[in-house]
Amino acid sequence: MPTSPSTAPAWTKAAWFKPAVIAVGAVVVLGILVLLAKWLRSTEAVSSFIATYPGYASQPAGTPVGLPVWLNWSHFLNMFFIVLIVRSGLQVRYTTRPQGYWKRNNKGLIKTKGQPKKISLDLWFHLTLDALWVLNGLIYWILLFSTGQWKRVVPTSWDVFPHAVSVAIQYASLNWPLENGWTNYNALQLLFYFITSFIAAPLAILTGLRMSGAWPAKAPRLNKAYPIELARRVHFPVAIYFIAFVIVHVTLVFTTGVLRNLNHMFAANDGESWLGFGFFAAAVVVIVAAWFLARPLFLRPIASLMGSVTRN
Repeated sequence: MPTSPSTAPAWTKAAWFKPAVIAVGAVVVLGILVLLAKWLRSTEAVSSFIATYPGYASQPAGTPVGLPVWLNWSHFLNMFFIVLIVRSGLQVRYTTRPQGYWKRNNKGLIKTKGQPKKISLDLWFHLTLDALWVLNGLIYWILLFSTGQWKRVVPTSWDVFPHAVSVAIQYASLNWPLENGWTNYNALQLLFYFITSFIAAPLAILTGLRMSGAWPAKAPRLNKAYPIELARRVHFPVAIYFIAFVIVHVTLVFTTGVLRNLNHMFAANDGESWLGFGFFAAAVVVIVAAWFLARPLFLRPIASLMGSVTRN
């Protein structure tokens, strides 16, 4: 028999109350920011500021035009690994009774004096994804600096900051700047791409490494200088940053010329055909399939290739 609203359990109402208040508060704050940005743009000073700094920072000489195919592949792999890393990380954080355990075989290239520790299957999957994501990132960094593409994502002049403020006001006022990511990211994109690639990613790696079994346990000075508690306090907020970045990034991709943007990111061209959208749709299918296949039934055979898998 369905429960009437008057007799609904108190915990059900409480569970909905806090998210509802947060959602309403967020809408109110966003509304205030939009109104404030529109008012600022109506003033002569801010209007003149935006005219002087329309949103695109100076680029160094020889900055390449366009996005190469290797960057498209790196972008797809990064998206693939980030989604699964977040999924497995949340499982590690909130699962109290793992459905399987894994222990590394002390053979092959990696050998240790002590016996390997048993970890949950969820943690094994998370660490494996981390390693593949780091490998993809290293290849990305190497190609980025060897091809000159770094000039597109590394700030090289101080005017990036006033241009970024201008872009933020334009976005907040809902009168967005013209996008031309094929030749030059706007200053706010540039800063966030730099932060994501060269600050957030290294922080995720360093904090994840500190919490992993690969970190030396018998190194008192090192462990005192870099306590595991600090790594835990930093690692989760960095993961939240990546989630927020992905949400904003995807939103802007779909609201600032979706076909052209997807061709940039997935088809290495500046056209407005449906080719990039097709590649993107295929990428989403692959990621969704991997999300549902990332279960003990399918993970155990793969994990057993690298170690022993047990139920407890």
